[in-house]
Amino acid sequence: MIKPLKKAVLPVAGLGTRFLPATKAMPKEMLPVVDKPLIQYAIDEARAAGIEEFCLVTARGKDNLIDYFDVAYELEATLQARQKESAMKALESSSVEAGSLVAVRQQNPLGLGHAIWCARNFIGSDPFAILLPDDIVHGGRSCVAQLADVYHQTGGNVVAVNEVPHEWTDRYGVLKIGKDDGQKVEVTGLVEKPAPQDAPSNLAIIGRYVLTADVLKPLSALKTGVGGEVQLTDAMAEMIGKVPFHGLRYEGTRFDCGSKLGFLEAQVAMALERDDLADDVRAFLKKYV
Repeated sequence: MIKPLKKAVLPVAGLGTRFLPATKAMPKEMLPVVDKPLIQYAIDEARAAGIEEFCLVTARGKDNLIDYFDVAYELEATLQARQKESAMKALESSSVEAGSLVAVRQQNPLGLGHAIWCARNFIGSDPFAILLPDDIVHGGRSCVAQLADVYHQTGGNVVAVNEVPHEWTDRYGVLKIGKDDGQKVEVTGLVEKPAPQDAPSNLAIIGRYVLTADVLKPLSALKTGVGGEVQLTDAMAEMIGKVPFHGLRYEGTRFDCGSKLGFLEAQVAMALERDDLADDVRAFLKKYV
């Protein structure tokens, strides 16, 4: 029986070194794209897929990620007293149902696989989504909802994939594939950050996954791989042949907000879709291009 998908894990323990000095005292996941932080985009996407329970895998000094989803009594009382209805409405998406969000600490930066293992008690025996807030997938239906559709059809593991230039394969987990219908592909192998000449394809996993709890067993060994870290890709590779495994060419545009260029592109793209900003943004862009 295929269990319903109701849980999501969001690994947010990274140092955000590519955005220093901004991230010296501020989690990179709180960096705003227009007026909404990266973490909110991820939570909204998960909610749109029917996710009801969330686990933030945090680190020391990142408690304001948890505070963001708490009730801000003083702020809300002030806004109500001043009848700032639009501001009150803007806060709605940052609220979560009591008890639906938990946080665990990843005390040592030992990689994505280790971060997921830190959430093992939250996951239990249930399927779960993973969303890396560095990635915004925008346009149309929630990317996680698209993965959930495949999961509910096939069971097992489903990952979102993009075709990337061959010279970029050493930045991603890369698929070896079997059957391919142009959208859904059968995963027959996985390699973490292979050199371009060794990559089995140019289909790379982005920061969206739906996995079964079976992946916790290989993760529990805490084997280190590329970079001396516990790689989620390695643990998923051990599950191939034991559970169904597919990659999905999802619909939508991915912005890599873990890079400065991707973050800036997301700012412009999102602003141009806003009725209150689009005309002014187009006007000032003409001054620079």
